[in-house]
Amino acid sequence: EVDFVAVRENKTEYYQVAASVLDENTLARELHSLKQVKDNYPKFIITLDDYTGDYDGIRQINLIDWLDTQ
Repeated sequence: EVDFVAVRENKTEYYQVAASVLDENTLARELHSLKQVKDNYPKFIITLDDYTGDYDGIRQINLIDWLDTQ
């Protein structure tokens, strides 16, 4: 299951939220839900981790950085 789906001005984005995905099992669990979505809308994992990354188009972003862009 995906934690949040945001729709604004006909733009859809999918979000998973986790305190941290530094643990491989946690990362795999969070990615799995987003990989099940079979469209091309942006997909994000929001965490408190300082690390940001890209996993086959699924972007990991820090919560504070994400809030700064909203």
